[in-house]
Amino acid sequence: MRNFDEIFDIAAERHGGPDALEEKLGKPKNPAELADMPEDRWLSIITKCVFQAGFNWKVIEAKWDGIETAFDGFDVGRCAFMDDEKFDSLLQDTRIVRNGTKIATVRDNAVFLLELREEGGAGQVLGGWPSTDYVGLLAMLAKRGSRLGGASAQYAMRFAGRDSFILSQDVTARLIAEGVVDKAPTSKKAMAAVQQAFNIWMDQSNRSLTEISRVLAMSL
Repeated sequence: MRNFDEIFDIAAERHGGPDALEEKLGKPKNPAELADMPEDRWLSIITKCVFQAGFNWKVIEAKWDGIETAFDGFDVGRCAFMDDEKFDSLLQDTRIVRNGTKIATVRDNAVFLLELREEGGAGQVLGGWPSTDYVGLLAMLAKRGSRLGGASAQYAMRFAGRDSFILSQDVTARLIAEGVVDKAPTSKKAMAAVQQAFNIWMDQSNRSLTEISRVLAMSL
């Protein structure tokens, strides 16, 4: 496995030099900013990523204002206690993607966020989870959230602004090239290997998961 600086140099050469690459990386929000993020914004971001899965993202983006309105601004209490009448009305609502499974995730994930209140709240739990155990956060989201396995949770955490990596095709290709995994990681063992590699690169570079993930992606 290469030192992070070597991978950074590869990415910089392909993207106009170190300064140009730095401008493309972006940085995550700090834990205090994430702790202050309202529950409805967490639910909104999670829902958007769930809705985008398997759909053209542009379609979801074009409908998003209507989706926000249809789900009462993603008020967590209202969504958690969505009754059958509301659910049935949403199935007929042309402002949204009328997919019963995806609509149900809004209710289920709202319940999940309510549960997190007992643990300090969504901002504290999701935003404050240690980056050195990011795969633990993903596993928790897959277990307790609805349709939050795989890429949906990864994109939700990235779009929320928390420190994160996304196992995109390019990131995975770099991980394979570095001998971290031999194929797209799905098992607990493979995900642990990915986390270990990112932790080493964090120690080497003093950079966030987000920055490292972007560098890996742009090194291909």
